[in-house]
Amino acid sequence: MEKQILHVDVNNAFLSWTAVERLKNGESLDIRTIPAIIGGEEDNRHGIVLAKSNLAKKVGIQTGEPIYFARKKCPSLQIYKSDFGVYKKYSNALYNLLLEYTEKIERFSIDECFMDMTGYLPKGKTLLQIAYEINKRVKEELGFTVNIGVAHNKLLAKMASDFQKPDRVHTLFKEEIETKMWSLPVSELFMVGKKSLPKLYKMGIKTIKDLSQKEESYMIKSFGKYGKMIWEYANGIDESRVIYEEEKPKGIGNSITLPYDYSNIEKIEEVLIALVEQVTYRLRSYNMLAEVVNVQIKTNEFKVYSHQKKLMMPTDNTKIIIEEAKKLLYELYKKERVRLIGVRVDRLSNKEEVQLSLFDNTSQKQNKLDKVVDTLKEKYGYDKITRAGKINLDKNIKFKD
Repeated sequence: MEKQILHVDVNNAFLSWTAVERLKNGESLDIRTIPAIIGGEEDNRHGIVLAKSNLAKKVGIQTGEPIYFARKKCPSLQIYKSDFGVYKKYSNALYNLLLEYTEKIERFSIDECFMDMTGYLPKGKTLLQIAYEINKRVKEELGFTVNIGVAHNKLLAKMASDFQKPDRVHTLFKEEIETKMWSLPVSELFMVGKKSLPKLYKMGIKTIKDLSQKEESYMIKSFGKYGKMIWEYANGIDESRVIYEEEKPKGIGNSITLPYDYSNIEKIEEVLIALVEQVTYRLRSYNMLAEVVNVQIKTNEFKVYSHQKKLMMPTDNTKIIIEEAKKLLYELYKKERVRLIGVRVDRLSNKEEVQLSLFDNTSQKQNKLDKVVDTLKEKYGYDKITRAGKINLDKNIKFKD
């Protein structure tokens, strides 16, 4: 099976995350719209620019240059201290959103991830469609933007995400290498560093195409194993896999932007039930129980309401979580038009560690039903099997398998 790989790269991460955090804390100024940088103490001439806004970039400020020189280029420059606690917070928020699509995620750095979607694509959706969906959700739900590279291996996905920025989705499939990648300077090829450039230039290699056209044996003779690697990369060859850790999540959630604004509470409830079905299926697949249920809605005016409820005891029971989610929905709903609905369960614990009542026959029967429905969903898909008898979802709503 051909690999289905995405590379998600946050645009101007440190400055964007600082901006989002400040806005959430009541600031009215979005520092992404002014000449601004993230850096150390200005009085310390050793402090350097860690990130810059687009306006700072336009006046020639570069990442890595001393703040002292950046200030000379732009006297009105605003400087904000780095905060790795904030960066970790938003990096984790991105990771948790991506977990809704696949567990096979490699955190390549604090602001970029590889996703292996092989075998995880929902029926009827392409890898490119999923990329656009993630791009949109990150912007709407997390408040910052990402570039996403779409390809059939990690190298090409990484290269694609570095094409035109910001807030873009780019493909780089094998048949597109010649038109999209070969014309680039060889310095743009992943893993080609400053130390190797002079030697490559002396060999007449100025573009990625130049490198791809050299004999592999010649590159190995000149650079050893490194020569083999960059020659393969120039030809789009990369057999490396997405390296991920199978770690159990701290929370599981899913949300959906509706095909049009809903004002009928019964239709909203139907979507809510379908979301709970997916969330509890994933909860059981991790062999975990949830103690908190959270429901969120976003109106057509982008007002966000959310309520959560702590359960009497941890559970993975779909019926119980549906009932609690419905109560929360009715508490939230203010008869406004709704464009997004979300469900999340938190305070997760391993099932083996929780002592359940041996006399709760109703729960045992429901658990058996859950297992049967899970099996049917795995075979036929989420949108084909549901235990909600009168549910009649809008045909335009597509849920992830």
